[in-house]
Amino acid sequence: MLAGLLRSAQSCCRCYRDMGNTQQEQFPEESYCNLDTHQALAVIQLYLVPFFFLTVLVLGLPLNLLSLWIFSQRLRRWTRSTVFLFNLTLADTSWLLTLPFLVRFHLGRLTWRMGLPLCAAVRMFYHTCFYLSIFFVTCVSLDRYLAIVHPLRSLVLLGRRRTSLVCVAVWTGTVFLSIPVARMTVIQTCPESNRTTCSLYVLLRQTEESLPYSLSCSIFGFFFPMLSISYCGVRSLAALHRRPFRPKPCSKQRRLRRVLSAVVVLFGAFYLPYHLSRNAAITVRALYPNSPASWRRADLAFCMEMCVCSLVACVNPLLSCIMVKQFRKEFYRTLTVMCPGMPLVCQTSKHTKLARPKIFWFS
Repeated sequence: MLAGLLRSAQSCCRCYRDMGNTQQEQFPEESYCNLDTHQALAVIQLYLVPFFFLTVLVLGLPLNLLSLWIFSQRLRRWTRSTVFLFNLTLADTSWLLTLPFLVRFHLGRLTWRMGLPLCAAVRMFYHTCFYLSIFFVTCVSLDRYLAIVHPLRSLVLLGRRRTSLVCVAVWTGTVFLSIPVARMTVIQTCPESNRTTCSLYVLLRQTEESLPYSLSCSIFGFFFPMLSISYCGVRSLAALHRRPFRPKPCSKQRRLRRVLSAVVVLFGAFYLPYHLSRNAAITVRALYPNSPASWRRADLAFCMEMCVCSLVACVNPLLSCIMVKQFRKEFYRTLTVMCPGMPLVCQTSKHTKLARPKIFWFS
């Protein structure tokens, strides 16, 4: 998949190679060229963004790699949820692989030395995997909705073959959705310092293409998935509420209610401010094209939301632990092997005197 995206990015950038020097000299962006550390935006780009990305990389990459290993090696029986969660983990792992390039870029005072094709490929791959994560969380919510509200019909509507086809369609559609990112990505040279930067389309002066593209991605890549997740969550909670409730501390119904509520809340908390700030940054440029000073607050909010939104890659592996019982057991068993001193919550069986570990999720 990475090789395919690299080829797509290179093909999109082929038309820019002959005019690269012209683009580098035109319209140098203040967001990348003005690195005065007395300004908050420069501090965020030089220090806060790489700090967040490094933290997410250190925490999220081991969790996601461990999750991929459990999916591929430890789980014998795959359900619809397992397939969607595996693809979600694969998308998050792929997204994390773009962070070393961006960390190097920000720690190097926003200097890019690896050429336009790789710059476009990294920006496109980042954008692709970002929206893949959103789409597969939506698929997981839809799957839970079908299993709770329409348990018998879901077996016909979404079998194994159709589930695999849905995943292929999501990957393919998201790659095509992200191709304009590679086309809008440019390399620019700052006139005073002669630094070469890999510019993100959100922070470019020209908004004729970036504004409608960003709005379209917000509608189809966030607004519709948010409506779907909210609808599925509300309908599922209503169906669970009508069922007889068993007053146990680890009741499956109680856990499902809390998981469904948490997915809706966290999805909105992470992605809504990000999309609002991104569209605001581009809209301000469209309204005040010759006033870079008026862009700073919107750029500041967008860069902050980039940092906050990156934490999703550390949260998503917990979704697999909560949704799939066998995954939860294997995940916890692997952690106890890797960390022998990890405290256990034990439960004594009625038929044996041996204690076995048990995790009480959302109790």
